[in-house]
Amino acid sequence: MTTTTKLRPRALLHASGGPRYAAALAVDALGTGLLRPFLLLYGVTVLGLSAPATGIAMTVGIVAGLLCMPAVGRWLDRGARSTVVAASMLVRVLGVVLLLATPTGNTGLFTTAALFLGIGNQAWPAAHAALVATLAHGRERDAALAGGRALRNAGLGVGALLATACLTGGTTALRALAVVTALAYLAAAALTWSVHVHARPAARPSSPRDGEPAPRMRTLLAANVIYAFCLNVPEIALPLVLVTQLHASPMWPAVIFVANTVLVVTLQVPVTVLLSRFPRRSVLAVAGVLLTASYLGFLAAASLGPGWAAPTIAAVSVVCTLGEIVYAGSATALVTALAPAHALGRVLARFQFSTGFGLAVSPAALTALAPHGPAALWGGLAAATLLAASAVAA
Repeated sequence: MTTTTKLRPRALLHASGGPRYAAALAVDALGTGLLRPFLLLYGVTVLGLSAPATGIAMTVGIVAGLLCMPAVGRWLDRGARSTVVAASMLVRVLGVVLLLATPTGNTGLFTTAALFLGIGNQAWPAAHAALVATLAHGRERDAALAGGRALRNAGLGVGALLATACLTGGTTALRALAVVTALAYLAAAALTWSVHVHARPAARPSSPRDGEPAPRMRTLLAANVIYAFCLNVPEIALPLVLVTQLHASPMWPAVIFVANTVLVVTLQVPVTVLLSRFPRRSVLAVAGVLLTASYLGFLAAASLGPGWAAPTIAAVSVVCTLGEIVYAGSATALVTALAPAHALGRVLARFQFSTGFGLAVSPAALTALAPHGPAALWGGLAAATLLAASAVAA
């Protein structure tokens, strides 16, 4: 058991990269919040593409981003830090510019734009974690990573709210949102570039298996795929169950999404610091237990009458969000602590690949399980998550 870290706001800001980098994170998150939830709508409404074609293009972007992660990891291990973060932002600037240049009905150019956006979105988390790990160490680093996530969620939430307010403007408003997004990414890249964080490449051991993940790391990465499902539960599984199966008001998914964002923004740092007295592995296992309990709670709520099911699910979603907060505060921190210095970039890239893979397959898995009833959906998630938590604990 370790002592609890107490960080003053100024120390936390310094550990997170300083005021300019914090501003870059906020601007980047705001731009992502403006566009990411409405990229599908942009393809269908503005460009006149079919929904399946638009969805396939967005999936191609995610897959391309995941396939680029090994190259990102090697770049980070050569010492680059702020350069990689800035590059992830500039790549998305190019994606938005291509989006604006795509003529109506052109699926190919839209797919190319989604590809660049996907590469930037997947490269950013690993690059950001490596930058923070260069500036801070130990529990200070954990708190800094948590602070960055809270700030990013706040920016995403504000961006999504602004974009929602602009949707009444139709096609013109969506194009304007894309322009503002490009400018936000460009400003964020300039701020990040000005930070000039670079790490001296660590000495490489002479082992022929250098760079290969250790067995415990492989277990952690496999478990992380299951853990990552929780990030899509408030956005996909709960709206699907509430609206299409329980026929509840669309207000309930909106309330759950807002509550999730507010809780993450306000509790991510304090909860991470509070749990810093315990081993990271134990905390990550507890996150799995909390998520499992929430899934079982959703299963029990689904059997209640129409008047009670929706509010009960909303209440249980708080437990799910707490599990998400504990998971986010411990998973990246544990991976960063386990990673050897010479392979930090590659390890973080593998971790982002496992997270991205979980996020990519979870919509298909959740929507496939839901029609088979609450037991298949929530029981399956509970069993898989508990198995992942057991693997982490062992």
